[in-house]
Amino acid sequence: MDRLLLVVRHAKSAWPEGVDDHERPLGPRGLEDAPKAGRWLRENGYLPERVRCSTARRARETWRLVSGEFEQQPPVEYDGDLYGGDYLDIARRTPEDVVRLALVGHETSVSDVTFQLAGRTAIDAFPTGGVAVFAVTESWARLERAQLTAFFRPRDFPGN
Repeated sequence: MDRLLLVVRHAKSAWPEGVDDHERPLGPRGLEDAPKAGRWLRENGYLPERVRCSTARRARETWRLVSGEFEQQPPVEYDGDLYGGDYLDIARRTPEDVVRLALVGHETSVSDVTFQLAGRTAIDAFPTGGVAVFAVTESWARLERAQLTAFFRPRDFPGN
């Protein structure tokens, strides 16, 4: 059975003066775009059963709005390693009984793992609020390559 890896970049954030980077909230566009990603995931059957989300406020807010579009909330682990860490290594630490995993985080890590798994030409850019969907045919522990099967950009979603 193929596994599914969802790589989610946080939606567009605000840059309030005097606020530490880790605590930056979503901006107006991010608040609008994040639910679109959730609807797209739901409508296409890409619902994770486990989520690992960056501890940064903008990532937590993104996931809250994305998952607000689901009928059931998957378990979420907030992980400081997703704030600039190696996403491929993080995915490799996933228990083997997990079939559908979502990683919610930041640029450049989301692009890096996409390029590592699917090659440099997989995507042109990974926009805020974007989601990459990968079919994983090997175990999480042996994850080296995966097929990029879908890619969501908020600007392409109907209603924009």
